[in-house]
Amino acid sequence: MQDIIALTQDPAAWVALVTLIVMEVVLGIDNLIFISILTNKLPPENREKARRIGIGLALAMRLGLLGTVAWIVQLTQPVFEAFGHGFSWKDLILIAGGLFLVWKATKEIHHNVDPADQHEDFIASSATQGFAAAIGQILLLDLVFSVDSIITAVGMTPHLPIMVVAVVVAVAVMLFAATPLANFIEHNPTIVMLALSFLLMIGTTLIAEGMGFHVPKGYVYAAMAFSGLVEVLNMLARNRRKKKAAGSASLH
Repeated sequence: MQDIIALTQDPAAWVALVTLIVMEVVLGIDNLIFISILTNKLPPENREKARRIGIGLALAMRLGLLGTVAWIVQLTQPVFEAFGHGFSWKDLILIAGGLFLVWKATKEIHHNVDPADQHEDFIASSATQGFAAAIGQILLLDLVFSVDSIITAVGMTPHLPIMVVAVVVAVAVMLFAATPLANFIEHNPTIVMLALSFLLMIGTTLIAEGMGFHVPKGYVYAAMAFSGLVEVLNMLARNRRKKKAAGSASLH
């Protein structure tokens, strides 16, 4: 208890907390995009429930991993060497998660380009099977992003209470933003393709990180933000053209 009180009186601890919260929120964007796209494929009555369960599982998993910080740190130790690079368990988890994201994003892009080929969509036609499949996939990606998130937190501060608060706040932001983001994606079809391309890029980045090639996250998120800005401008232009066309039609 005294340690926690001491932390609240330490300006450096507050700076670390704010920095870590921002970092965790940014890292959570990847997970949130995936959850939004996945749950939008479910029947409308199941979407909100799936998002809450998925984000709740992310919180439980991250808090659980924080309880095993010593073990998490060991995940960065190489377990074997190949192609001149020592692979750790963290690397293998990132590679597996990256491959899954690339496969899933590619499959969904194919499904969007060729909607007639719906039999290949493994989120089943049955609502029950679809819900279970969605939760399973969310849980898998939660694990990948949680390991990356916790290792980032451990690298930024040695204080467990700061990590816990940052994780809880970041997941709360995800929970608050999940439905608005999912609705925005659903109501703007072109955003779906852009979000899927983000997942493809994120998956490739995870694979590169796992193979030992450091990809600065700032470049990735800057590219995503720029692409998003361009798409917003396109949407505004389309809406203006529609209003102009509707106004011309009403005059005639």
